[in-house]
Amino acid sequence: MSVQHALLTSLLEKPSSGYELARRFDRSIGYFWHATHQQIYRELGRMAEHGWIAADEGEGDARNRKKVYFVLPPGRDELARWVLAPTAGLDVRDEILVKLRADAVVGPLGLRPEMTRLIGLHRERLETYRQIEQRDFFAAQPTRAQQVQHALLKRGIRYEEDWVSWAEELLPLLDKQDDAA
Repeated sequence: MSVQHALLTSLLEKPSSGYELARRFDRSIGYFWHATHQQIYRELGRMAEHGWIAADEGEGDARNRKKVYFVLPPGRDELARWVLAPTAGLDVRDEILVKLRADAVVGPLGLRPEMTRLIGLHRERLETYRQIEQRDFFAAQPTRAQQVQHALLKRGIRYEEDWVSWAEELLPLLDKQDDAA
């Protein structure tokens, strides 16, 4: 996935300045696709060069003007093309999994503190997701868009619940010495 497609999606939800877009990105798509603010601004420029987006410049002097980006028809077409293209599938890149594999090969390397830290981070993310669910998904008759967004959030909740459960099961193994050694 490219950041550009995530940005097109976000801009279709709401035209925004680069700053507003970066803040919204952090609080939504950023939970499952990370991009730095610098990267977002760089990609906005590329997307404008492709003719996918344009910006309305507000009133006032050049220093205080805020560009509000919006998606043009070619940008909508590009997003539709990308959505219908096959996904990479099972591309999972998680650095801790490679570290755990190395620990299995070499022997106990002391990964317990790192796993404990990661469990804490995943618990925090899980709590954030649950708060978002309570705050945003309470409508008696949700729209299709709201239902899809809620389904995405539920996927995140299930992922975090499973990650924490898996990691807690793994913790006792990190200190265990191999009996065959």
